[in-house]
Amino acid sequence: MAIQTGEKLPEAKFRVMTAEGPQVKTTDDIFKGKKVALFAVPGAYTGTCHKMHLPSIFLNAYAIKDKGVDSIAIVSVNDAFVMNAWKRDTDQRDEAVFLADGNADFTKAIGMELDASANGLGIRSKRYSMLVEDGVVKKLNLEAMPGKVEVSGGDTLLGQL
Repeated sequence: MAIQTGEKLPEAKFRVMTAEGPQVKTTDDIFKGKKVALFAVPGAYTGTCHKMHLPSIFLNAYAIKDKGVDSIAIVSVNDAFVMNAWKRDTDQRDEAVFLADGNADFTKAIGMELDASANGLGIRSKRYSMLVEDGVVKKLNLEAMPGKVEVSGGDTLLGQL
């Protein structure tokens, strides 16, 4: 069952790249006491994620933060090395934290896994955006189709703030 608005995020661990290498960050590290705009994508560098979803986030990042959001996080079922390279190639103003959910532990814990095995991608995340306040889901925008960015983009979440 997928997480719903009003529910608390479960405990999970992410990997985030630092100068010292990958470090573990928990859901508390990312969300506790903060208002976070969380965007989930099926895969780093994949067409829709790279060319449509991320640009919608970064085009609206200043405005999102101006509405009281403490941080922007992007999560994908990729490893920390891929997520770090994707951040380097897309986040020119260092506006977001890129969370590696390499084993899909967080994704599965919130019921957002997507079986993309037929396309050779294995288990991935569904595409969504979420406003999280102190670990509680306040807004949830789930795409019906993983290849579309109709309700999960930065512009939609900005309009909900």
